[in-house]
Formats: sequence, C-alpha cells, structure tokens
Amino acid sequence: MSDLTASVLETKNGFHVDGYEKISYDFTFLDGVFEPKNRQLAECYQKWGRVLAVTDLNVYNMYGEQIEQYFQHYNLELKVHKTKIGEKAKTIPTFLSIVDSMTEFGIYRKEPVLVVGGGLVTDVAGFACAAYRRNTNFIRVPTTVIGLIDASVSIKVAVNYGNYKNRLGAYHAPMHTFLDFTFLRTLPKAQIRNGFAELIKISSCSHLATFDLLDKYCERLIDTGFGRTDGASDEVRDAADKINREGIHEMLKLETPNLHEIGLDRVIAYGHTWSPLHELVPETPLRHGHAISIDMAYSATLANCRKLLSDEEHRRILNLFSRAGLSMDHHQFDEEILDKGTAAILKTRDGKLRAAVPNPLGSCTFLNDVDHAELTAALRRHKEIMKQYPRNGEGLEAFVDASDTGYTDNNESEVEALEAAAEEAGNLNGSMDGATVVHGGHAMNGHTNGVNGHSSAIKEKLVNGSANGLNGFTNGAKA
Repeated sequence: MSDLTASVLETKNGFHVDGYEKISYDFTFLDGVFEPKNRQLAECYQKWGRVLAVTDLNVYNMYGEQIEQYFQHYNLELKVHKTKIGEKAKTIPTFLSIVDSMTEFGIYRKEPVLVVGGGLVTDVAGFACAAYRRNTNFIRVPTTVIGLIDASVSIKVAVNYGNYKNRLGAYHAPMHTFLDFTFLRTLPKAQIRNGFAELIKISSCSHLATFDLLDKYCERLIDTGFGRTDGASDEVRDAADKINREGIHEMLKLETPNLHEIGLDRVIAYGHTWSPLHELVPETPLRHGHAISIDMAYSATLANCRKLLSDEEHRRILNLFSRAGLSMDHHQFDEEILDKGTAAILKTRDGKLRAAVPNPLGSCTFLNDVDHAELTAALRRHKEIMKQYPRNGEGLEAFVDASDTGYTDNNESEVEALEAAAEEAGNLNGSMDGATVVHGGHAMNGHTNGVNGHSSAIKEKLVNGSANGLNGFTNGAKA
C-alpha cells in the first residue's frame, strides 16, 4: 500500500512538483495459512465478502479443495483463475488472460486479488494488478522456495519479452505477503534445489553466517524440503527456519531503501548480470536458480582471477553449488552469449556493468572496469575448472518441466493463437516479407498491425483462446 504527499511550487517559467510516496506492506510467517483455525487471510477479505484468486494449476490440484473449504468456512465467495505459467509462457498473453478474469469478476480498485503460487505466478499476476486501473491491490501467498525467499521480498512484477527476462514490468507492492513454509512439504526436490540458489546468492555476498548454515546442512535441507517433510530432524528444521528468516530479513534490509531500483549497485543482483539472457537461450529454458548459479559461479571465478576472492573461498562457493546439484556452467554459456548478455545489462544499468561479486565471502564489490579480454579469459578459465566437477559443472534437473507449471502447454497455445491472429490481421512486426516470427509465446518486438500496435483480431484470439480461465476453466476449456 502507498500514500503520496506532494508540493507544487510556482517557478518563473512554470511549476515544480515534489512528490514523496510512502510504501508500506506486511509479511506474516504463518504455517497453515489455509487452515480454518487461522483467520488472518480471511480477515483481509471480509470487507468484500468475496475473493478472486489467481493460482498455479499444480498448486490448485494439490491444495484447491483445502483453499475452497477455507473460504467456505468464512462465508467468502471464491472465484479461481487457474494458470500454467512457465518461463516461456510468462508473457503478455498470459498477463491478458488474468486481466480478462479481473474484468469478468468486476474487481474493485482497492479490492485485493489473492495470488497463490511460485515466483512466476506472483510476477505475472502482480503485473496484471499493477496495470489494471493502474493500481489494483493484491495479496501474495508464495508456495515455492524462490517465491518465499526471493520473489516475495521484492515489489517488482513483470513478464518476459523475447529472450529477455522481466523486460516489461512495474514496481507494485502487495498489501500483505503470507509466508507459509509448509508448502515445501509437497514441493518437488528439483524446485527446492532451484530456490536454494537464491539463498546462496544473498548469503555469499551479504550474510556469511547464513552461508555457513547452508554449507553445513546443504543436502539435508534439500532432501527434507527445508525441514518440512515427515521425518526431518528438529535440528534441520531449526536451521532451515533460521536460514529462511535471516535470508528474507537480509534481502529486505538491502531492498527496502531502493524499492524502485533508483540505485543500480545492488548486492542482490549477484548472479543477475548475464543470467537474464542465458536463462532463456536453451530451447527448453533453464530453471531460474540454475541460470543465476551459472552466473554466480562464473562471477566468483572472475573475482578469484582478480584476487578479490581467495582460492579457498572460491572453491567453497563452487563446492556448495556442486553439492546442491546446481549448475555452474552450460555448453551454451559461451563467449557469444557472454558478449550479448554484457551488452544487454549495460543498457539496464545505465552504461556500467555493476557486476556484484563476493569480496570476500560474505561481502560484496561491484565491478565496472572489466573489459572484453578479461571477461573471456575468465570464462575460459571457468570452463577448465568445471572439468573437475561432475557433469562438467552442469546441474541436476536444470531445465523447466511440468513442475514449473507447464511452459509447454501455455507456450504452444499462445504461439498458435498469435500465429492464427497474425494470419488474419496481417504481418507481425509490420512488414515481414511474408514471414511470421513468433518466439516464446509472443511476437518478436511485440508489434502487430492495428491501432496502438494491437490488432482487434489478435485481441479476440487472446480473449477467446488464451491459455487460462476463470473458476474452473483452464486453457480455454472447462476443467
């Protein structure tokens, strides 16, 4: 939630405006958020008497009955938009399908949408709320490690564009985030591993005590869903709770003074210099945690080449990635992708590289004076080091699959919808000399013939054939 105070001063040639926006929102640790004994979430909706929930289809299949019974217990009418968002379906068509459900529901401007799912779902649904009437409230209930540890902390919401992560988005804070780690009981191990990377990120650059705990309990944390599965020891559960709370707290302390990223030197951008490009380069995308792990491991090697990170610290970081089964390299992470990623991030970061690297372990330095020769030399050395690790540094279950909520189903249906609409409405991207280019579920460069860059035919296709639905509809068909 935000409040704005402002002043307007008359100047010789016009006016000067100063505006200051207060942003406030809450986090509540609450195991069993959908258990009837816990009223906290229901109380957020009693004023409205109803709830529009946007949720991941996998989450709904597992927890849908419990969610429905929870709101029935509190006499709240529930409508559910079930979505299947993978990285290549984190697109404008998916975003529009959520907007359609908000319109059908008749959402009020201050009425909060409930968003339940992993980071992909909260990103896209949050962006829909940011755009809808320019500012619609929402409440987050993240269900994955990445959602709980990383996406829940930031107020950034976005969709992908072309081969670039989160190219279109906004800064939009939720009213409230409920952190329920019992969801990790049913989260696949590949997703636990995926989120583990985010904790390595924050701890290796800002919180050595947390890194030490990750190093001590690595395998046990992954095997027990951060101490939440049956049979997990109290020791591991206590360590996990300490890691999670301190990790979130550290991220909040770093992000809160810079919620709108006015400052571009960001500690939590460790692992996010080259990964925004190379994550989506493979035909089947890398999981986000694996993509940033490659970036972090390479950045650690770069720091070691500069003697910013000792040989012992360098090996300790690499060994932790390897033990966790996270990727440290990929055959498509080559000099060409390194160059393209560098060029892209320079634009994002106002012409400076601002590459965050550990210096020493537990602290951070930003590199701006690295030239092409040094970057490529570090990459060649990194790949030589990777030969000493299992699978040449490639990770376990590194690519998205159905547990990421199905990038394949959504992506294919969205591509088909856009191709069909483009055939009716004209060429994508203006004149394409008879060729139609569609990538990642949307038109490259995102323009079509028509008013304001959108054709009515495409809009009709996306509304009627979009890959999601409201209250029992999925991918345009009755579930």
